[in-house]
Amino acid sequence: MVPEGKNQLGPVPSTLTFARVPDGNAGQFTCEPTSQVLCTLPGVACRISELVIDCADPDLLAAFWSKVLGYVELGREDDGSIEIGPPDVGFGGPQPTLVLSPSSDSRTGKLRLHIDVNAIDRDQDAELERLLALGARPADVGQTGTESWHVLADPEGNEFCLLRTRLQPLRPFGQT
Repeated sequence: MVPEGKNQLGPVPSTLTFARVPDGNAGQFTCEPTSQVLCTLPGVACRISELVIDCADPDLLAAFWSKVLGYVELGREDDGSIEIGPPDVGFGGPQPTLVLSPSSDSRTGKLRLHIDVNAIDRDQDAELERLLALGARPADVGQTGTESWHVLADPEGNEFCLLRTRLQPLRPFGQT
């Protein structure tokens, strides 16, 4: 059990070191190098665990986003919702899961929230080619053409952005 006010994130790699960093308030961010990383963030009690996307065809979007993110199907609900997430981690891991929820409501206007993705094993141009081959298509939301990101749409027209910066892949806890 994790003590109240702490978040259990996973085993600490043996080469990891921690530092105390002032948070600008009276408290500090601290991590204790134990067999589990326990972090205390003063005033923070939540993190994003899942994103729910209403869609006409949950199977179509689950297949698309699973290929984009390297996710797997985690479960299905009686209402037709499909949850996808990282393999071997699932809900509650460091990355949020996606829940594709069936809806007959048609979308009107621009999305108020969208997903940004970054490549982890290739440059932006190569990732753009991969996403287009998976079924994404370019989307115009009024960009000027000088942006460092690409605006795309998933197979149901939900906009998302491919950012330029390549991120390091997440490693399973305990691996360095």
